[in-house]
Amino acid sequence: MRHLIELLDGDLEQVYHDLAIDYRPRFTPVVRALVESEPRSIRGIADHSGLTHSAVSQTVAEMKRRGLVSLIQDTADARARLVRLAPRCRAMLPRLQRQWTATNSAAEGLDAELSSSLRALIVEAIAALEKDPFRKRIERMQKRSRS
Repeated sequence: MRHLIELLDGDLEQVYHDLAIDYRPRFTPVVRALVESEPRSIRGIADHSGLTHSAVSQTVAEMKRRGLVSLIQDTADARARLVRLAPRCRAMLPRLQRQWTATNSAAEGLDAELSSSLRALIVEAIAALEKDPFRKRIERMQKRSRS
């Protein structure tokens, strides 16, 4: 699985580099959530994207360092911060959206070459793991091997 992700993300990252776009594939769920509605909390982005709070928090921190997002105080909760797209990222959106369309088309082409849809298989695997986490599956196997 890691090798597949390395192949896909590595090539996608190279495409962004070749296009001179200072952007990483892992930023996409955050940007898409903010394009749909902003500002959003880290929790709101996590809920929208299906990513963990920790993963979104780390991604937003990296995006902030690159000047792609800014953080503002939440007027409803002074302790919380909300995430907004920075002007630099907003300016990148047309190029990013063209790249996302090309990426989705390439993924559909890959799916057509496979014996079954990679996208459907991933959705199915995520649903199965949300129902019965991998950690619990491992624990059951460990108990069986001890018996």
